[in-house]
Amino acid sequence: MARRAGAPEVNAGSMADIAFLLLIFFLVTTTIETDAGLDRMLPPIEPPEDDVVIKQKNIFQVNINKNGQLLADGELIELKDLRGKAMAFLENNGDGSCTYCGAGKKDASSSDNPTKAIISLKNDRETKYGTYITVQNELVGAYNDLRNRESERLYKRSYTDMEAEYSKQETEASVKEKLKEKLTRIKEMIPQKLSEAETTSSSSN
Repeated sequence: MARRAGAPEVNAGSMADIAFLLLIFFLVTTTIETDAGLDRMLPPIEPPEDDVVIKQKNIFQVNINKNGQLLADGELIELKDLRGKAMAFLENNGDGSCTYCGAGKKDASSSDNPTKAIISLKNDRETKYGTYITVQNELVGAYNDLRNRESERLYKRSYTDMEAEYSKQETEASVKEKLKEKLTRIKEMIPQKLSEAETTSSSSN
């Protein structure tokens, strides 16, 4: 009597090679998202030789307590009003030297012009991270709104759009050079001077 043939076996000799190829494929094609973080310019290691005198009226102080309440320029305000108040301070044009600060109130007790205006942020150690980031976004938004306005006036295009195109790797070098000149000009007109003071503990509030 003939013996029955066994079940056909699967050749697994090349499974390791296939798994290795799949691993390489996923490593090459998978993109990993990274957090952008906050764009801040750190101060130089060496302090300047000459002391820089800053007038108190050129500093817009923003304080956040542990409950998320905002004190802007000595006034308790809502978060929704922060951007507008910051913009009004930046383009106040107290000394009348800013030719593009059309909406400036020219209040002698407020900032002289956008190039001298500084926004100082201070928060409590127990301030919620979400509140801190939201306030940061509103303050940066104040700068971007002013930059967009001037960019639209000068180049018929927003500052944020030009900045996004300049950051793309596929943008041609000649185009980047032209964009860089325009972006630099807008930054010089509306420099982002946003500083952070040392945090305080709740007991000192």
